[in-house]
Amino acid sequence: MDGSFLMIFSLVLVLALGTIAPQIEAARAFFVFGDSLVDNGNNNYLVTSARADSPPYGIDYPSHRPTGRFSNGLNIPDIISEQIGSESTLPYLSPELQGEKLLIGANFASAGVGILNDTGIQFYQTRVSGLIGAEETRRLVNSALVLITLGGNDFVNNYYLIPFSARSRQFSLPDYVTYLISEYRKVLVRLFELGSRRVLVTGTGPMGCVPAELAQRSRAGECAVDLQRAAALFNPQLTRMIGELNSELGAQVFIAANTMRMHMDFISNPRAYGFVTSQIACCGQGPYNGIGLCTPLSNLCPNRDIYAFWDAFHPSERANRIIAQQILTGSSNYMSPMNLSTVMALDANT
Repeated sequence: MDGSFLMIFSLVLVLALGTIAPQIEAARAFFVFGDSLVDNGNNNYLVTSARADSPPYGIDYPSHRPTGRFSNGLNIPDIISEQIGSESTLPYLSPELQGEKLLIGANFASAGVGILNDTGIQFYQTRVSGLIGAEETRRLVNSALVLITLGGNDFVNNYYLIPFSARSRQFSLPDYVTYLISEYRKVLVRLFELGSRRVLVTGTGPMGCVPAELAQRSRAGECAVDLQRAAALFNPQLTRMIGELNSELGAQVFIAANTMRMHMDFISNPRAYGFVTSQIACCGQGPYNGIGLCTPLSNLCPNRDIYAFWDAFHPSERANRIIAQQILTGSSNYMSPMNLSTVMALDANT
């Protein structure tokens, strides 16, 4: 069983909503699974070095305090919550996630998570209490929107983490991508079996273009070729697998978001999107501010809105808003088989 199944099985915990009064009418719930790009703070509660719970993280968040989001402000799940008229989901591990707040949904994402079981460590505990399958619970899960973001760590922190890594000795890159896609398919099928009927699936971004990889692998600011090749192999196969899975299910359950293309728009032409750079991170140190963690001692840009990257790996809030807008309204070049606005319009009429 692959490691992200432990994350997916956390959805079962939501099915224990028998403790919530069934007469409470809830808006569409929102569930989030994935890695640091969508983590809302679960890693604050874990024993891990992958944390964003100290300044200057959160400097532009409404509270101006770190929340565990790997961002200067809002991340993509926050912005999607705005788009669907919902509150931001709380981290599943937060002690505040109880009672009526469970009806809003939950964020199960954790920095370091990957598709495979040797990418990151999951600490989610299965605390199923009571019977599963009440009618109100099924309705909430069936009507929920799900966002899942996986894959980047399986390359950056696994296949390419060190020269001659265990996975790179085991698989050629094309074979590794095929293996990842087959494992990801199992994750998506499990989500469907648990009741999910609208699932946004993002591909990887341009992994070779983030400041961390430029700092380690780039001579003159060009994107790292190996990681870009991995993304170019993985993302089209992910979209194709999603299309095939939808055909098998006879419904448009899974929606593919081409986040590679969304990122490359502003990485290739940052000034067209109001950025002064898409190579140098706002917060960090070393070449491209891409070495090490973002800490109170790091270089920090005064205006985060003109930087495409907040830290060595993660987009700024403004870049996240550009990506989220494409998820909402993007053409078929970005979203397949439809964008989120179309999903919401269709579901409003059912």
